[in-house]
Amino acid sequence: MTEELERIAKDVVDAAMKLHIALGPGLLESVYTILLEKKLQERGYSVEREKPIPFEFEGVKFEMGFRADLIINDCFILELKSVEKLLPVHSKQLLTYLKLTSMRLGLLINFGEARLRDGIKRVAN
Repeated sequence: MTEELERIAKDVVDAAMKLHIALGPGLLESVYTILLEKKLQERGYSVEREKPIPFEFEGVKFEMGFRADLIINDCFILELKSVEKLLPVHSKQLLTYLKLTSMRLGLLINFGEARLRDGIKRVAN
C-alpha cells in the first residue's frame, strides 16, 4: 500500500476513536458520518460524503450503482455502520465498492461496538 493510503487509514482510525470516546456507541450512522467528514476535513483531507458511484457492466450503465459513505482524497473508501455486530456481508460489500472504483484500500467501521477497536475492518482490493 502507498504511504498516502496508510496515512489516511491511520488518521481515519484516530479520528473515529476520538469520536467514539466522546459520543459512545448507538447513534445513527449519519451522525458519525457527518462528524467524521468534518474531522477529516479539519485534518486537511478532501472528503466526499454519500457520493454516488456510477459503473458499467456488460454494456449497461448504472448512474448510481451505490453511494459511498465517505471517499477520502479520491483514493480511499470509508464505509460506516452503527449496528450491534458486523456481518461478513459488510466486508464483502466494501470489497465490491473497491473493485468497482479500482481503489485499493478501505475501512469498515462499526460505531455500534462497545469497543470501537472491535468494529474496525481493513479491506484491501
